[in-house]
Amino acid sequence: MTVPRQQQAGAGAETGSPLLEVTGLTKRFGGLVAVNSVSFSVGRSEVVGLIGPNGAGKSTIVKLIMGILRPDKGSIRFRGRELRGMAPWNIVNLGVAGTFQNTRPFRRLPIIANVMVPCLAPRARRRGEWVKRIEVKARDALEFAGISDLALEPAYQLSHGELKRLEIARAVATEPQLLILDEPFGGLNPSESDLLAKSIRRLHRGGRFGRLHSEGMAMIIIDHKLSYLLRIVDRVLVMNFGQIIASGTPDEVVLDSDVIEAYLGKEEMA
Repeated sequence: MTVPRQQQAGAGAETGSPLLEVTGLTKRFGGLVAVNSVSFSVGRSEVVGLIGPNGAGKSTIVKLIMGILRPDKGSIRFRGRELRGMAPWNIVNLGVAGTFQNTRPFRRLPIIANVMVPCLAPRARRRGEWVKRIEVKARDALEFAGISDLALEPAYQLSHGELKRLEIARAVATEPQLLILDEPFGGLNPSESDLLAKSIRRLHRGGRFGRLHSEGMAMIIIDHKLSYLLRIVDRVLVMNFGQIIASGTPDEVVLDSDVIEAYLGKEEMA
């Protein structure tokens, strides 16, 4: 089977103008090329998985899109608007939110206060009924993430898995059009992972979580727990050594010889 290569990484996205379009993205750290001329697109209601071995460049892609890092070359366009050089908070207010592998909560504050902070963002405050009811909205985001019962606990008392879900609640509270999740299942046990996978699918389809309304959103999900990720995504991009080496449906990429080699190595394949 021939899987589309990097220049075709947008194949499978919805017809019409993509929500996110990444073109020729490159990032170097000294002599290391972490991301090497990467191009892909994400459709307006598409869920894309981004996978690959450790060090492939996946988390760097997330930080470039979110404005945490600045690319050396290339373009990142969201709804046709260039994000390159834009501050992270402005990117969030345009409708892009993300979570990261390393959680950074306000450790001494209750977790509901942690979620109320993003509810004060200009984008979130513009959404009508929530202008005067940020506590209600924060509680609904915590309920979506499955930790509403811990609302008054200080963040430093949370387990690693609970902190992961707090990060997701904070991102959801901004009501993004594109949600980027970096290792959302990391640190979660099987029952927590099952619950989160179901919540992510509901969020993508759109609907109401308590009083928090979602119109459905596009997503990019990065995770090593492929058994969960592949059940959620529409399309998978596979990275290795800073480049996209395969793109296709979950069934296609798991059978691709280059993908198998990237994970197992040539000797194991033989």
